[in-house]
Amino acid sequence: MTDLCKEINKFGKGIGNEARYRIIQSLLKGHKTVSEITRIVKLSQPAVSQHLATLKSCDLVIAERSGKEVFYAVNAEYTLKLLQNLIKDMDKKPSRKR
Repeated sequence: MTDLCKEINKFGKGIGNEARYRIIQSLLKGHKTVSEITRIVKLSQPAVSQHLATLKSCDLVIAERSGKEVFYAVNAEYTLKLLQNLIKDMDKKPSRKR
């Protein structure tokens, strides 16, 4: 399996769950704390924390501490680079004519 294939697989794991996708959607509007995310996606705090851990392990979310609070945000730089690499890889493949 190529490195890009592994990265796409990791991306799919991150967004391949409805709750994680809703968390990503909420973070697209700006960084948020776990409490804010919990209110928006209507999940328990432990569930949100577990999903955020998965999203972080997939490099889709970053966390920044500010005092006692941790703010989460979409890792736009990683996601953009991944999608650019996917496009480059697709451009290398010969297209099939029907």
